[in-house]
Amino acid sequence: MHVTHLSLADFRSYARVEVPLDPGVTAFVGPNGQGKTNLVEAVGYLATLGSHRVSSDAPLVRMGADRAIIRANVRQGERQQLIELELNPGKANRARINRSSQVRPRDVLGIVRTVLFAPEDLALVKGDPGERRRFLDELITARSPRMAGVRSDYDRVLKQRNTLLKSAALARRHGGRSMDLSTLDVWDQHLARAGAELLAQRLDLIAALQPLADKAYEQLAPGGGPVALDYKPSSPEIVGHAREELCEQLLAALGEARKQEIERGVTLVGPHRDELLLKLGQLPAKGYASHGESWSFALALRLASYDLLRAEGNEPVLVLDDVFAELDARRRERLAELVAPGEQVLVTAAVDDDVPGVLSGVRYSVAEGVVERV
Repeated sequence: MHVTHLSLADFRSYARVEVPLDPGVTAFVGPNGQGKTNLVEAVGYLATLGSHRVSSDAPLVRMGADRAIIRANVRQGERQQLIELELNPGKANRARINRSSQVRPRDVLGIVRTVLFAPEDLALVKGDPGERRRFLDELITARSPRMAGVRSDYDRVLKQRNTLLKSAALARRHGGRSMDLSTLDVWDQHLARAGAELLAQRLDLIAALQPLADKAYEQLAPGGGPVALDYKPSSPEIVGHAREELCEQLLAALGEARKQEIERGVTLVGPHRDELLLKLGQLPAKGYASHGESWSFALALRLASYDLLRAEGNEPVLVLDDVFAELDARRRERLAELVAPGEQVLVTAAVDDDVPGVLSGVRYSVAEGVVERV
């Protein structure tokens, strides 16, 4: 699978830009702040319906514009599809596939798949648990686009449940009458069902990623491993793997935590509070791994993601956003050698020297909003 043409209107710094793309390696080279990352960010948005740089759509719309358009032609084998996304901050986004408007934005998920390498990846190892949960959930959705609906359902139920708990906590603190919390049982059921589905998918993903991540780390840092991915649920009562079993255990854990949740006004049990522990040897990578080891671990997670998606039949677009400037010479060359055979590899760099020689291919110059093939 590869993108053959990218078109943007009022996206980030671009009033309008058209970029033909080929299979193989394409590098966007130019000084920082000129719009290189904006191009690959748009490709990534098609794959995840989100940005790796910001948490909302508002910064993606060019200043002074009401909306932004991302449009891409995608080829998979002999099949071609046209995807269009209209970003409307504060309102519902819109989508079209092959000019049909009878689709939801999440219906485009799975048409484009990407694996992104970026300076922000260091947060996978050194950042808070939310970074690692996001990594898992985006990869889950790339494997199975229907999980976007499950994640949305879980977030909706969690929000409603937290609202009820917060109201109960406030009433209790201010000496008011205790609230009727009978509806909490209903929200518990919904949360446990959606949470069990999400949790089962995460556990399945980690089992599939473990050997691939260990292999990738060895390729990047020979003799430096092994690495381990250890999932830690929010409650010790959650030990199953089957969905039905996990649902029952989540319900039991919610019941056990209810008194404390009412006191604190927040949901304390569920996938939103789980942690992915990354271990290097016998020690947790966070806090113990060196800067270089942390980079190798983060890169290994991305390479493992790529290998997993490729093995499942739809090779993703590899995006390397200004990542080579962050790496020492050894890691730079090893990473370049590993990704070079990809069906489509998009690279951004400030100068030509930041692009390893093995990644020879098409070059675009990006400066002052102009994207020109060199």
